[in-house]
Amino acid sequence: MKTLIIFNREPYDNTDVTWNGLRLADKLLEAGSEVRLFLMNDAVDMARDVCRPPEGYDQDLSKMLKDLIAKGVPVKVCGTCMSRCGIYKNHPYFDGAEQSTMSALAQWVIECDKVITF
Repeated sequence: MKTLIIFNREPYDNTDVTWNGLRLADKLLEAGSEVRLFLMNDAVDMARDVCRPPEGYDQDLSKMLKDLIAKGVPVKVCGTCMSRCGIYKNHPYFDGAEQSTMSALAQWVIECDKVITF
């Protein structure tokens, strides 16, 4: 089974929404699902090294994303959003976060059995 998870929210938005999405991605991977991640809107910050947990937050979401990449999970980042969105506009992205397009997202939606958004 192929599962696409689309992240839209700023990584540290005073909720655990993004953290829960990353946890789900890891559990789906452990269960044998092929997992793909697409970051858009303010979620693009998660793939920037400059993005750090705020004081008092006990999870490093960028590290969790890097760990998923190390396990072979493909991560695409909306190219338009890279320059338009997030707190850290124009900061570089770490290895494994591939600049992408809406056309590529559309293709992933077509190819995947399940699409989940966070």
